Amino acid sequence: MYLNRQYHLSYCTNIHQGETWDEVFQSLKEYFPPLKQQLSPDQPLGIGLRLSDLASRELMEGEELFNFKAWLQEQGLYVFTMNGFPFGGFHKQVVKDDVHQPDWTTKTRVAYTIRLAHILSMLLPKGVEGGISTSPLSYKPWYTGKQEAYNETTRTATENLVEVVAELISIKSVTGKSIHIDIEPEPDGFLENSHEFISFYTNQLIPVGVEKLKQELSAAEVTEAIKEHIQLCYDVCHFALAYEKPAETFDKLKEAGIKVGKIQLSAALKVTLPNNVTDKAAVAERLAAFVEPTYLHQVVERGADNKLTQYPDLPQALAQINKPDAEEWRIHFHVPLFTDSYNGLLSTQGDIKAVLDILKQEQLTQHLEVETYTWDVLPQDLKKELHDSIQREMEWVIENLK
Repeated sequence: MYLNRQYHLSYCTNIHQGETWDEVFQSLKEYFPPLKQQLSPDQPLGIGLRLSDLASRELMEGEELFNFKAWLQEQGLYVFTMNGFPFGGFHKQVVKDDVHQPDWTTKTRVAYTIRLAHILSMLLPKGVEGGISTSPLSYKPWYTGKQEAYNETTRTATENLVEVVAELISIKSVTGKSIHIDIEPEPDGFLENSHEFISFYTNQLIPVGVEKLKQELSAAEVTEAIKEHIQLCYDVCHFALAYEKPAETFDKLKEAGIKVGKIQLSAALKVTLPNNVTDKAAVAERLAAFVEPTYLHQVVERGADNKLTQYPDLPQALAQINKPDAEEWRIHFHVPLFTDSYNGLLSTQGDIKAVLDILKQEQLTQHLEVETYTWDVLPQDLKKELHDSIQREMEWVIENLK
């Protein structure tokens, strides 16, 4: 929905199972018309569309895209943002670090992203900009101790992003529609936080873009095009895991002249670690319910000296729970937004409220997307009927943006 005449708000459909276009379309038909009736009966409701590579290919076949666009218009729905991070299967299988495959070193990732951009250009309503969130280039642990390979990956990924920028410039010249790729930093990604993202953007992306596109555009025009077509996806959970204060991050981005293409509203699991071993054992028992085989649940620990220590997944962190001087854990588990406590555990809901408070004063982006995708793997006592859970998440955001 176009909330407060400022923000397009939806939820990301990566919460629904299905990797084929038929499965995706069935989910859209099941969930969005009733949600629109409840939340937005008198105005169009937006969709945060996630398409796997397979679904995107199938949607481009025959009359599928034309039929989908007609259905959107009939239902009073529209697509304004897409999730182009997970390329393949995302449910009912081990995803873990494979969520980064294929990474931005590959032409497969380039082709997938360009295909999503063409689909979005066909679906975007007139006058609405489009965004596609994507991976933070690659996955750091694959390159531990391999500095030369790390540097080569950075170079290749940057060149591939510039290739996509050139295509987005072309799409805009033909259709008049502006689409941006929104890079999504996360723990253990090549880009994990605002410092790494801004450094990459200013020291790699813009210089390489100017060099690659200098035959067609001036340096100033290339810089302007990159800033329009490559932006940041601010996933609140991910930046909370980096222990970054939202206002400080947004100030740094503004100073660097980098735009926020999308804010993903998500909460991380949080726990204040007690001092004694008995109480720590009780915390570990509660956290054990969140150990599951599908997704990575990186843990970032804050020590008494404010030093941050990262664990690649929750089991590795649990093995170190008796470590002295550890004061807080933040865990990459997208827990529901509408509560800040879970059986003695907490969440980073406060960061979402801080972001929403900023958005009441300043429009940093047009795109807001709820991204609680872990409904299937939540502990049983947190699971609710999915229709109700989605509506409750959306209503919580709407209420807190008033």
